[in-house]
Amino acid sequence: MTDLEHDVLAALGKVLSPDGSPLPATGKLSEIVASDGKVFLSITVDAGAVKAWEAVRERAEAAIRAVPSVKSVMVALTAERAPASSGAMARPQPAPGASRGPGARPGPAPGAPSAPSPSGIPGVAAIIAVASGKGGVGKSTTAVNLALGLRDLGLKVGILDADIYGPSLPKLLAIRERPQTIGGNRLKPIERYGMPVMSIGFLIEEETPMIWRGPMVMSALTQMLREVEWGTLDVMVVDMPPGTGDAQLTMAQQVPLKGAVIVSTPQDLALIDARRGIAMFRRVNVPVLGIVENMSTFICPHCGTRSDIFGHGGARHEAERLGVPFLGEVPLDIAIREKSDAGLPVVATAPDSPNAQIYRDIAARVRDGLQGASRPAPKIVIET
Repeated sequence: MTDLEHDVLAALGKVLSPDGSPLPATGKLSEIVASDGKVFLSITVDAGAVKAWEAVRERAEAAIRAVPSVKSVMVALTAERAPASSGAMARPQPAPGASRGPGARPGPAPGAPSAPSPSGIPGVAAIIAVASGKGGVGKSTTAVNLALGLRDLGLKVGILDADIYGPSLPKLLAIRERPQTIGGNRLKPIERYGMPVMSIGFLIEEETPMIWRGPMVMSALTQMLREVEWGTLDVMVVDMPPGTGDAQLTMAQQVPLKGAVIVSTPQDLALIDARRGIAMFRRVNVPVLGIVENMSTFICPHCGTRSDIFGHGGARHEAERLGVPFLGEVPLDIAIREKSDAGLPVVATAPDSPNAQIYRDIAARVRDGLQGASRPAPKIVIET
């Protein structure tokens, strides 16, 4: 155990749980991750005890923050429901008023209150997710340049990096400073190119692995959404991790997403996963604003020969087949790659280039889609 971890554990020993026990003695603490003055840990409790433990989480953060060598701290409160006594997974209940098939379990009584809708973030008018079914398709580069394109259209834009395990925004925007705290319990996002930006990567070293379980990821995402001073925004662009897992479900459940943008390369392998992403957002009633075909084609800078390295037109065809808008094609261009690696996104640093115009055209279509997007009422699906 390092000296910092020892000091943090000693500070936590003075924090009492709801039953009066010192926090380290409750068995609810995760491993303490502490390096270079930055501390991360989680408290895992039963879902029914969350309200009682929220004050404990706050006291734990305050106690750690008081340790002289601590520069920043995040304590995540995660909740897990105890399994049913039979050990079987509970089946979903039909919604009130829904027809029930033979042998179906009774659901809530008619007139019972429905589950609350996700609440928005104060000051943020619209939140959109930029997602992909798989990694390596250029989603994060697209998210950054889309955000900058929306900014160029006159909108006030912020961007959140929701990829806890592999945050990309520190690299793509060349951000190395740490966010400051406001009032001791809220974070001030980093400003870059006129946009507030937040990422877990601002709080950890680049090579530090985030060995967190799903509930910890969900808690960290919720804190970055609701405990950051985002200010007044027309649009928040959320760079999602690849896939269809905890982060996507957390975003759909925690905030009213205005829509989702799917990024894919033209090749069949990427499109298979893009279909899953579209199906997932539709399942949770999030409008799909459209598909972007990234790495659409390659033009040799020396001889001008066109090569469709990953194919061409696959995302457009998929958009037509699935009945969602096609937002545009972004070429496989060395200038985009070089500027992204240098933390100099093309829309901000080469605004007159053809590539920057492509991203602005995509942003204009997303803006138009937002004006007509609405979150439909949940559909009742009865499975027999």
